[in-house]
Amino acid sequence: MVSRTYSAVIGTGGYLPGEPVSNQAMVDRLGALGLETSDEWIRERTGIEQRYFASDDLSTSDLAHRASLAALEDAGLEPDSVDLIVLATSTPDMVFPSTACRLQHKLAIKQCVSFDLQAVCSGFVYALATADLFIQTGQAR
Repeated sequence: MVSRTYSAVIGTGGYLPGEPVSNQAMVDRLGALGLETSDEWIRERTGIEQRYFASDDLSTSDLAHRASLAALEDAGLEPDSVDLIVLATSTPDMVFPSTACRLQHKLAIKQCVSFDLQAVCSGFVYALATADLFIQTGQAR
């Protein structure tokens, strides 16, 4: 019988910068520009009730760093136990180096495969599938 290696999500973390901006605040901002919309229109089409905006001094890797620290704490792991970073983003810090490599540096991980994956809205799903394949093939833990 062939043994199979399974993946599991053992910790999660997130980070939201600044204060929430409601749909009504967006309606007011857009209205001042002559664009009409409504809270109801936004909710019905996107499901969004509020959003957060990062300040200009926060990069994607900064946001990922804070979320990663929360996920590591939730999992009870140290950064050095990570051997793979697949960072799904459509807003990288820069063209190169990859945002994943910048995150690896911020987490002070020395031995780790790190790369970005860009698949817009489906990026999270593709990142999970990619990480799962690395684990199944024994290339990552």
